[in-house]
Amino acid sequence: MSRVRLVTGFLTVGFWTLASRVLGFTRDIMIAAYLGAGPVAEAFFVAFSLPNMFRRFFAEGAFNSAFVPMFSKRLESGERPDEFASQAFSLLGVILIGLCVVAIIAMPALVVAMASGFVGDARFDLAVIYGRYAFVYILFISLGALLGGVLNASGRFAAAAAAPVLLNVTLVSLLVLARAGGLEEFSLAPELELDRPAYGSVLVVGVIIAGVLQFGMLWVAAKRAGISIKPGWPTLSPEMKQLAIVAAPAALAAGVVQVNLLVGRQVASFFDGAIVWLSVADRMYQLPLGVVGIAIGIVLLPDLSRRLSAGDEIGSRSALNKSTEISLALTVPAAVALMVIPVPLISVLFQRGEFGADDVAATALALAIYGAGLPAFVLQKILQPLFFAREDTVSPFRYALVSMVVNAAVAIGLAPVIGYSAAAIGTTLAAWAMVWLLWRGSRRFGSAAEFEPELMRRLLRIFVASVLMGFVILGLAELWETALNTRRLRYPTITAIVLAGIVSYFAIAHIIGALNLGELRQILKRQR
Repeated sequence: MSRVRLVTGFLTVGFWTLASRVLGFTRDIMIAAYLGAGPVAEAFFVAFSLPNMFRRFFAEGAFNSAFVPMFSKRLESGERPDEFASQAFSLLGVILIGLCVVAIIAMPALVVAMASGFVGDARFDLAVIYGRYAFVYILFISLGALLGGVLNASGRFAAAAAAPVLLNVTLVSLLVLARAGGLEEFSLAPELELDRPAYGSVLVVGVIIAGVLQFGMLWVAAKRAGISIKPGWPTLSPEMKQLAIVAAPAALAAGVVQVNLLVGRQVASFFDGAIVWLSVADRMYQLPLGVVGIAIGIVLLPDLSRRLSAGDEIGSRSALNKSTEISLALTVPAAVALMVIPVPLISVLFQRGEFGADDVAATALALAIYGAGLPAFVLQKILQPLFFAREDTVSPFRYALVSMVVNAAVAIGLAPVIGYSAAAIGTTLAAWAMVWLLWRGSRRFGSAAEFEPELMRRLLRIFVASVLMGFVILGLAELWETALNTRRLRYPTITAIVLAGIVSYFAIAHIIGALNLGELRQILKRQR
């Protein structure tokens, strides 16, 4: 993949991820307004997190980190890529069906593992009911993720990046319908006496509908791309055994990452409303992470796999450095903004209906802490492909174990002292620990994994430009504090602050040499 195609792929994935995250904001704003931080909202967030957790474990994490490099190499050499993809699809499908059956039966135990603070109140029973319905989502979304990996390895990024939009369109549409009164009596838990039962119920049903739609969209996209997937009963061929050998450490590493999430939710479940506060803050920092970090990671892994297969170390180093520069040039200023104006951002976007001022303050604190870890989350997405492209999934597993210990020690140790925010601090410190370990471990890959001196100089200037931008938006937020708290003015005011931050950052970055806007324009012009 040439440098221009790398940027093109990043822009494609970034655009669709941005669209999905904006719709996700709309969804979460509506949930906050209609349900606040109450029991129905908390039960839904826990239930929905279960299939998402296992999805990252089986599909986007372990399975695809092993599958994409192996498929990319077969695609490059022409060694029966369709047959390999079909075998992997069948194997994953059987595993997922078995997992769904076990999870539905064991849902009470899974809810205890996710949020033991729910035990003994209505949130527990509701989360179990919601979880049993929502878990079916993992079957469709995980098989869809494998199809997305096939498309990404083929250089077709649009369909897989656009698929998540369907989830948020579906959920927002059903929330609007429930709000309009068309589903006011609908409830998946009629035996429980709940206020506004329709909202939680339509969200859970919407998750299943969206999973079917996403899978169907990716199946059609793969067909149109000329990739023929033929499901069947899986066999443990030598290729599948090799896939399992490579995927096993990645699965363990993904499991460690999920343990980190479990620790955070366990801590939060003992503080009323904290699961919603952390979920909303997570949604905020996931916007730049998804648009930048995840987009780069999705594009970089198949690119590095093909380059390394061809022995192109110079091209691999160039792709790594360009990805790092683009990612941090967009991520560092976003991190600064999340840290310096979290209250205005949360207040304008979420403070309405059942989501009050106390909820805003609590969520803003978590957001500022997550903001400090945002560059680390992005750097992980850049550094991990260095290992996965070489089919080394053991090293990231070892590093993940260390980060798990850091997260648990901080979150559990500090929770009795500082409360729910310990979960966010643990997540952030664990992310930076993981980055350090990945960077140190990648030194053995030689010149293909080196950061060039010019990149380091630009990163220092990016940091300076971001800090100066932070002073600009902080000053404007204080100057326009009254407008930010005035109903009719707060939306245009926060928009003006964000735009001022963008303009000031790019202007300062260009002046001090952090970014070359002329070079960026040339890349964008060539990729058309």
